Amino acid sequence: MQVGIVGQRGRDRAVAVTDEIRGRLRDRGVDVVLDESTAAALGVEGSPPERLADCDLAVSIGGDGTFLYAARAAGATPLVGVNLGEVGFLNAVSPDRAIEAVSAAVDDLEAGTLAVRDVPRLRAGGDDWSLEPAINEVLVQGPRRGAGADADLHVVVDGSTYASGVADGVLVATPTGSTAYNLSEGGPLIHPRVDAMVVTPMFARDGTRPLVVDGDSTIELRVENADAGHVVTDGRQARELDAPFEVSVEASAQPLHIAGPDVDYFEALDKLE
Repeated sequence: MQVGIVGQRGRDRAVAVTDEIRGRLRDRGVDVVLDESTAAALGVEGSPPERLADCDLAVSIGGDGTFLYAARAAGATPLVGVNLGEVGFLNAVSPDRAIEAVSAAVDDLEAGTLAVRDVPRLRAGGDDWSLEPAINEVLVQGPRRGAGADADLHVVVDGSTYASGVADGVLVATPTGSTAYNLSEGGPLIHPRVDAMVVTPMFARDGTRPLVVDGDSTIELRVENADAGHVVTDGRQARELDAPFEVSVEASAQPLHIAGPDVDYFEALDKLE
């Protein structure tokens, strides 16, 4: 049994919680690998994040940003989130219950009874390229945002055109991502148990509204009348493309597996400013 732990960089509390979990797991004979930053703080050898994909269980200790970082590396490995942040839509475990929750997940893994919740990821790509799957959203836009950066964007859902016109960009978000960038752009909240995606135009000049579509939909986005544009997943991985270009967005074949207790969704919503 091997458990990988990623702690929030530069956060003493994350290092302390990691050390507690690591000690408890090692006492029961579980091999533990740590991210390089947290390992350095504890004076032990660390591993690159890609090691999480080879572990039996992954643990994120920090805020939603740390969870997303761990999730990108985890692949199909079940992930438990310990919440040191403010909102915690992805992290359900409080620090004082971290050892209990991780130990319970290890027990269930050993017994073959670990329950996980599948969270969709979005794949964005073109004819000969694709980006790392997104857990929150895919952004497609022209060369930049703001005045003078107009680009024509066309949105096609399952072969039918939904919108065509000038806009800063378009977001395609999962239910998880509906509480993030999508919400700040005026998109709707989607309950995590709803199998859906939301397509949210960003400052569409003709007033095109956000659209909620089935989670199995294929969204085709085309950028025209601009020199270039960008495709960004979860605000981290980006690709610049010469315009005109097309991007296809759909659910990835590999969802994220979240282990541990459920987040109280409406309690988390109360923490949003």
